[in-house]
Formats: sequence, C-alpha cells, structure tokens
Amino acid sequence: MVSMFIRPIYVRKNGKRHAYWALVKSERTERGPRQRVVAYLGQMDNRGRLAMKRAAEQTDGAQLELYEEDGPPEWVEVDLKGVRTENRRAFGGVWLGRELMRQLGLIDFLHAAIPPGREDVPWPAMALILVLSRLCKPSSELAIAEAHYESCAMADLLGVPSEKVNDDRLYRALDALLPYKAQLEVHLKGRLGELFGLKYDLLLYDVTSTYFEGEAAANDLAAYGYSRDKRPDCKQVCIALVVSRCGMPFGYEVFAGNTGDSTTVQQIVVTMESRYGSAERIWIMDRGMVSRENLDFLQTSGRRYIIGTPRSMLKSYERQLVDGTWQAIRAGLEVMLCPSPDGSETFILCRSTDRREKEKAMHARFEKRIEAGLARIAQGCDSRRQTATAVAERVGRLMQQNTRAAAMFSWSVSDNDGRATLTWSKNEAKRQWATLSEGCYLLRSNVTDWSAQELWNAYMQLTEAEAAFRIQKSDLRIRPIWHQKTGRVHAHILVCFLAYVLWKTLAQLCKRAGLGDEPRRIFAALAEIASVDVVLPTRDGRTIRTRCIVRPTDHQQILLEHLKLRLPSRLRIHDM
Repeated sequence: MVSMFIRPIYVRKNGKRHAYWALVKSERTERGPRQRVVAYLGQMDNRGRLAMKRAAEQTDGAQLELYEEDGPPEWVEVDLKGVRTENRRAFGGVWLGRELMRQLGLIDFLHAAIPPGREDVPWPAMALILVLSRLCKPSSELAIAEAHYESCAMADLLGVPSEKVNDDRLYRALDALLPYKAQLEVHLKGRLGELFGLKYDLLLYDVTSTYFEGEAAANDLAAYGYSRDKRPDCKQVCIALVVSRCGMPFGYEVFAGNTGDSTTVQQIVVTMESRYGSAERIWIMDRGMVSRENLDFLQTSGRRYIIGTPRSMLKSYERQLVDGTWQAIRAGLEVMLCPSPDGSETFILCRSTDRREKEKAMHARFEKRIEAGLARIAQGCDSRRQTATAVAERVGRLMQQNTRAAAMFSWSVSDNDGRATLTWSKNEAKRQWATLSEGCYLLRSNVTDWSAQELWNAYMQLTEAEAAFRIQKSDLRIRPIWHQKTGRVHAHILVCFLAYVLWKTLAQLCKRAGLGDEPRRIFAALAEIASVDVVLPTRDGRTIRTRCIVRPTDHQQILLEHLKLRLPSRLRIHDM
C-alpha cells in the first residue's frame, strides 16, 4: 500500500528556524516501510497546505504540478506606494528543460530506477539539477551550488531548497546516476522513437576527445593522445558517439585518451547491437575508422556499411577519373559507381566543385611556400658552408610543414668537400595527379541495391555526429574535465549526454512546429523569461508575497504557441 502526505522539515538559517514543507510517499520495501520525499514544497501557508493535501489524496502517485491554478479572485486593500518586486530569477530555461524531461519520461524514469535510501534529498532530484544546469548554464558542481542554483527558479520547479544543494551532494549524485547509463540510453531511444517516429536504420559513428585540467593520476583512461581540441599538453579521454540520421544520440562509450579511432569500431558495434539488436542497420563511418580488420569484421558478420576510404586509394581509380561517366546529383557534385571485381562492394567516386577550388588554392599556396623555401635553402648553401645533414633536416621540416604539396617536388642533398649542395625539381607526374584528383574522394559500401545519390546522401549524414560534438563542446561545455576520478569523469560525460538529448528533443519539436531544426535561438529567447516575487503591503499590516512569471513578449508567446507549451502565470510555491 502506498500513501502520500505532507510534513514539515525544519532548517536553521541566519539563526532562525524555518519550516519547509515536503510531499512524502510512504511505501513498503524489503527492508520494511520507508518514507521517500517526492517533492520539496517550500514555505506554504495553511491554504496551500490544505490544497496540497487534497491533491496528494487524489493523485495516487502521479507527478504533481507546482503551479497555481486559476481560481476565484481574492480581494485585499493594498498600499500602492509600497508595492515592489524582488528576487528576480531566471525561469524560462529551466522550465523548458523540465518540460522536455517530462515529455521524455526522464523524471519518472529516474524516480523509478534509483531506489530510495536514507538520503535527505532524493538522488533523482539532484540528478535533474545536474542535467538542467548543464543545459541552461554549464558550470562546475561548485558553481551550481554557490551561484547558479539560487539565481534561477530551479528550487521552485524541483522543490529542493537552496540550503539542500551543495557541491558534495552534487558529486554524490553523479555517483548515484552513473550505474543507470545503459538503462537511460535504452529508455531514451525508445521514448524518442515514440515521440518523433525516428528510424534507427542509419547509425552514424564518430570519435572525439576532451581534455583534463590536472594530472588525473588516479584515472586509468586519462592519457596523452591525438587532441581534437589542440591541447596535446593535456591528458584526455576519447568519446565514441553513435547518432541517428537526424543527430539524435543512440549511445556512447568512453575510451582511453591514446586510443586510435579504428580500434574502437568492433567494441562499439558489438555493444550497440547487444543493447538494441542488429536488424536492418547500416553503419556510417569516416575514413579514420577503416582498417583491414574492421572491414573483415563487418563483412564476415553480414553487417552493412558505408565508409570513407584513405585518399591513397584514389590512385587505383585514375582511369575512371579520366575516362569515366559521371552522374550529377546536385549542382557542383558528381558521383560515379564502381563495383568491385567480385560484386560484393561498391566504390563511390565523388567529385565536388567547391572542394576542388579549395584544394586547388591549398596546393598553390603550399607549392609556392615550398618553392620559396627551397630557393632560400639553396642560396644559403651557396653563401656559407653547411653540412649535408643540417640541410637535409631543414628541407625535411619544410616538407613536413607543407605536406599538401610535398609530393610535387623531388630533391637531394650532396656533400662536396664539406659543403652541402641542394638540387631540386618539380615532379610533373605527381603535379598532374594532384590536379586530376583535386576535389575527389572515395567511399565504399556493401549496400549494393542503393543508387549513387542515396549512398552519398547517407554518408553526408555523418556531419550530424560532428555537429553533436560541436554542440557538446561549445553549448554544453563538456570540456575541459575537472574531475579526476574515473567514475566522476564517466558521470560528467553522462550528464552532458543527457543534456544533449534535451537539446535534440527541442530541435525535433522546433522542426515539427515549423521553426527549423536549430534550437539555439528558440532556447535563448525562452530562457529570458523570468520569475519575480511581487510584494504587496496590505491595510491590515500583512505583507503578501507571491511568485509570478513575467509575462512573455509577443515573440516569446508565438514560440510557445508553436511548440504547444503553456507557460504558468505564477508559481504555487509562495510566501504570505
């Protein structure tokens, strides 16, 4: 049997004893009867407590709304000279984030999945604080506890008083949330599919890295490696992300910072298929994932794929580049299908006008740099005595700094009686090949029943995975990682993953509402909505304090109507 009731919780603040009310659910467990706080209700007058009591009696465990319902007017005489507003807080962003969580069933999932214990504040509530903060104002747990939580209306929406939020409790909430990573991914994949009719036939896979501040000596995954953030001086971890064709996250895994991209493929494929099944899925990966072992793994198991190839493979299709029949699939883009000899694969030659112009300019720039550099080095050999080894090292550095055009030059250094001599020339055959291959790239796939345009369009969806990394690094600030312990690092990445799910959910809602699929401006506009306390001194000496939502602008109201969201006029939690 489950029963719900409200009870006071007393807190000392500034030397005074304050009573905060909480909605409590009593339930039987294996360890006997336990009481779990469903929501913190703040300070309420007698009328509010009675209303909450009636709601609890009629709810039967359902999620309660914390907003003031419209009712009959209440009249008092107010001193207009004393009317004022106080305690302005950011409301729109956290309210919108909570609405997204509600639509995803994330609030109910966390309350059902994380068992109640003896903690003062339920871990699901603290986990929601972490995710909402990452979405609205990404910062450290200490910054959330000391500044952000009190500056927004999260306490009103989640019912957790600011006195209960501290960095230690937030850190422990990370520990409580992490064990449910796989369950969260499965739940969200199913719920997102229901909400938006998503198809997970194409799985886009990519890897990025994020770096640490600090030594991270106790973290086995922290290691030096290829840094996408241009921070080779910092240890890092690698994050492998799988998203759908619209960029909706499917799942992710964390690897050591020195892990090569191609070495992650087999583990990710097996992990995702064990979690969701393997039927009718096509894996899309870039050329960094290609290796002979990975191709054998995908082919022998019957998995379908569309992947990029190393640029060196273009040389095998030189004849097709010269004499082949190209098919235009859009302005400035041509493709050509080249079946493999055994018919098990299709190679897709692609030629882009924009890419050709870009590479042509790059080749010209690097060629000019190398030519000028070789001329300077040769002149230096004529003017002063130098060793052949020193000159060769200078030429090697020059070529390394201009790799795009290095193959176009042939050079040698000789030693004539202790004086180095540099001779060089342009390799015309290599130069012609560079010109022929400008703007071209090669894909390969074992999907043999698709057209060239379908294969190319599917591969181009890989930009959604790249966009996911950009959003997590810029808007959600997944980097740098300040945590040092392995578990906390994993939990930090999980919180960022959940915040990204909210981001993409809003993007899908915007797309469905005809507002485009870029939610950044919509979120920023609605985040400007604030809540304020309106203070009304009355004739009989009382001071009425009610917490209201600032009326949205016309633009904000239009956005809300398109998204089918109704903003409350005022919060139920108020002081009188």
